[in-house]
Amino acid sequence: VQLQASGGGVVQAGGSLRLSCIVSGLSFSFYTMNWYRQASGKQRELVASISRGSITNYADSVEGRFTVSRDNAKNTVYLQMNDLKPEDTAVYYCKVLYDSRDYWGQGTQVTVSS
Repeated sequence: VQLQASGGGVVQAGGSLRLSCIVSGLSFSFYTMNWYRQASGKQRELVASISRGSITNYADSVEGRFTVSRDNAKNTVYLQMNDLKPEDTAVYYCKVLYDSRDYWGQGTQVTVSS
């Protein structure tokens, strides 16, 4: 199983970014996909998840600003991030639980300047 995240960058506060995570090595449509982030000096936290049935959940801190979606034909999960704030600065990771093991993407840096 491999996950390849991309789409990070530097953006001003109030701006937008869209992260992508391409997954291989499993039947993508059957699995819940997750986005986490880890800010410098802080613990990794769950940002958003999307189930096989496209039911979504969000951390309170991003609710209403971030949208997670999936394209099963492309084996890809997305995280649309709008109205970004400096506190959203972190490395963002995609993750899937497969065969009782967590698989992580390599992370993509998002930096929001004030």
